[in-house]
Formats: sequence, structure tokens, C-alpha cells
Amino acid sequence: MSDDRPRPRQGAGKPRKGPGQRPSAKSGPGGRGRKPAGSGKPGGSKPPPGRGKPSGAAGDRVGRSTGGRGPGGSGGRKRPPTGRPTRTRSDDQPRRSPRPEPRTAAERRAAEVRATRGPRKPVDASVERERIEQRETERWVDEGSIRAEAQAATARASSARPRRETPVDPEVLAELQVAAADPRRAERLAERLTSAAAALDRERFDDARRMVAPVVRELPSLAAGHEINGLANYRMGRWREAAAALDEARHLHLDPALLPVLADCYRGMKRWTAVDALWREIRELSPSHEVMAEARIVVAGAHADRGELKQAIALMQPAQKAPKKVRDYHLRQWYVLADLLDRAGDTMGATRWFREVVAHDADFADARERLRALGR
Repeated sequence: MSDDRPRPRQGAGKPRKGPGQRPSAKSGPGGRGRKPAGSGKPGGSKPPPGRGKPSGAAGDRVGRSTGGRGPGGSGGRKRPPTGRPTRTRSDDQPRRSPRPEPRTAAERRAAEVRATRGPRKPVDASVERERIEQRETERWVDEGSIRAEAQAATARASSARPRRETPVDPEVLAELQVAAADPRRAERLAERLTSAAAALDRERFDDARRMVAPVVRELPSLAAGHEINGLANYRMGRWREAAAALDEARHLHLDPALLPVLADCYRGMKRWTAVDALWREIRELSPSHEVMAEARIVVAGAHADRGELKQAIALMQPAQKAPKKVRDYHLRQWYVLADLLDRAGDTMGATRWFREVVAHDADFADARERLRALGR
């Protein structure tokens, strides 16, 4: 016979836990719970073996080195196995990608070289920048027909200097021997000076500048060394270096043939006041007709650079006088005068002087092309 009376719930009739009563160790979901702190032996729970901070000095060292973590700084947590051995790396060690295994013979040879040679020296950025800034390259400057005509002065100035096949000028040699004060040293510097002059004559301007450098350094009172240095820098378009060397040579030994070159250096640097002052000095010296012609060409070009075409043409007026014998510097003056007149719009005057040039030298510069451009 079935009993239809309601059955009491499980646990019914048991006294309920009131306030202040301790819960059972097995209370909570699923009948499981955590052991309350402080249970067991007096003094708190005992840490499980292998965990916690070790006591003593050794424990202090471990705690400082690992930050309170277990071996490897992982806090005692086990990492899943990866199948690869783990390597420890300090924080200051740079990360490097593994170098691929050499395959070809060239790669194997390169690996052997890398293994045998020592580490490369670190490059100082400031030193490398200074080396780059000190590098010098040849600069060729073409600033038109007047500039080309003015540069003809250097050919004549350098032609008076000794060649490799000929001995040094006796006057220069005597000055060099006095300055050197040692026969062997004087002979060595004389050879350097001769080689530099020959290189300048052959238009090897950078070689000439390099060869004469020891002479300028050891005998700064020798004007010939500064002259070659200045002419070589001038032909390379180094106006500042050329002007400094030629000005030094002028103070040591005045050579009027170098003054038009110095004036053209000032013109290249746009030092118009210095050009005008040098032109006054040249006129006071009353040099040869050839030197005057060269100086006139340079100063007229300086006026043209400033847009003063009338002053430039007026300066070239003496060139219009018919000479008894036509020389090369007459042709250069006529060419410059024709070029200035062409710039000023005087086609008839430009045609007249270009024809004079072609009549005496059909292959002078580009005079025939300029005539064709003028329709003549």
C-alpha cells in the first residue's frame, strides 16, 4: 500500500545554521568547499613544499633576481611542451635572426671568412662626415664666351713656368735653394715644382695642385709655388682657393701677368669692388699690351655680369683701333666686343667685329656660327 503522505525534504528537521555558526567544510556548490584560512594547526596554513619565498640569504637572492617568480621567471607555471629546447636570453642581449645555412660554395666561403675575421671597428659618424666634406672633385665651369676668353691668360702665365724636360728658371731655383737651406731638400722640391708646372701646362690641373702642395707647405715664402697652385685652382673653377693663392704670390713677387687672372677670380665670386680696385692697379702699372687686353676683357665681363652693357662696351673702345699687326689678343678683344654689341641689340656692330675675327682666323672660337645666327 502506497504511502501518500508527503515526505519531508532531505535535511529537514535538522537545525538551521544561524548567525555566528561556522559553515561546514563541504558547503557550497556541488557539496565542495575550500578549507577556511587558519584551520588546522595554530599559526596559519603551511605553504606547500616548493612554493613561497625561501628563507635566508639564498631566498633573498632568488627573490631579487626573478622578481618573486619561480625558475625562469614564470611564476612557477608550467609551459606546454613545444618540442624545441628553450634558451634563456638576458634583457640587454639583442635579438638576432638565425643566419641561414650556407648552400653554395660562395656562401660557405663567406661564412668561413666571417668566422675567422675579428669584429669590425665601429664607425664614428662625425669622422666619416668630415672625410666626406673634405673630398674634392674637379668642377668645370663654363660661363660663356667672355669667360673662355678671359681664361686664356692662364695659358700665357703658365707657359713662362718650367716644363718637366727643362730645368727650373735660374731665378726661381736660386730663391728655392736659399729658402730650403739644404741642397738635397732644394733638389727634391725643385723636382716637385717642375713636375707641377709640367702638369699645369698639360692641363692636368688636379695633378698640378697635388704635386705643388709639398712645395707650398714647406716653402711658403716661394712665390712660384703659390702661382702654380693658384693657376691650377683657377682652371678648375675654384675661385676662392685660386684668389687666395694668387694674392699670396702677388705679395711675395708681383707679376702683372697674373693680375687679370686674379681679377677674374674676384669676378667669379662677384666681388665687384675688388675687380674695380685691381683694374685701377693694373692701369697704374702700365703693363704690356697683352696684359692690358686681358684685364680689359675681364673687367668688361664683370660689367656685363652686373647688367652694365654700356660701361662694358665703353671699356672695350680702345680695341677698335686698327693695329699695325693683328695678334691673338686683338682677336679676343674683337670677339668680346662683338658679343657685347650683340647682347645690347646692335646687330650691325656685332656683325662688323665678328667678320673682322673671321677674316683673320676663320676657326676662332665660334665666330662663324655667331655670324650665321645673325643672318650674315
